[in-house]
Amino acid sequence: MKRVFPILAILTAVLLSYAMYQGLVVAPTEKTMGDVQRIFYYHVPSAWTAFLLFAINFVASVIYLFRRNPKLDAVALVSAEVGVVFCTVVLVTGPLWARPVWGIWWTWDIRLTSTLVLWLIYVSYLMLRRFSTSGQTPVLAAALAIFGALDVPLVYFSIWYFRTQHPQPVIGGGGSIDPRMLHVLLINWLAFMCFAALVFWSRYRAEMLQREVEEMQSLEALLEPRGAL
Repeated sequence: MKRVFPILAILTAVLLSYAMYQGLVVAPTEKTMGDVQRIFYYHVPSAWTAFLLFAINFVASVIYLFRRNPKLDAVALVSAEVGVVFCTVVLVTGPLWARPVWGIWWTWDIRLTSTLVLWLIYVSYLMLRRFSTSGQTPVLAAALAIFGALDVPLVYFSIWYFRTQHPQPVIGGGGSIDPRMLHVLLINWLAFMCFAALVFWSRYRAEMLQREVEEMQSLEALLEPRGAL
């Protein structure tokens, strides 16, 4: 595994560079918005990647409640951490795109508000995992993760069923997109998913190693009084 990781990291870096070149240079310039529309190639893949990670968190949390497998708990934790990072990218790139197009940084419509709520829920999840010392923390966190996952469909379908400032979907929602733009979009999404998988893998290994160390320390603490006798 140690030998594979550097190779995958290099390949991911190359793919990210290629995707950036496609988004900034190769993709055609949108007629109405101009070059600022190129944020689309980072904003949308970040959102899709965040949704995928939160879905993994949801599935791992549900299964954990039944099996109480520490590995599933670690998967849930790590997927939430990486998902929050990509969701933060969404919340940053969105206003950067909105300002020159809408003339405002933020508006409290259903898509933007539900995305912010989603981010806050998972930040709360991470704070619970970080600061709670209760033995029931993984169970409480799993319940919170399931609650947070309910907001994902609301975020995704909000622009389909509600009047919103956010643009309507160009894929699967009656809209249209230049095939060249779609090609670049999918390349960037692939690059983002590879990067997310790489970070997830690295963070998961670190999390499991940390748990093993803490378990050994706890075991040693239990054995020390007996040795003293």
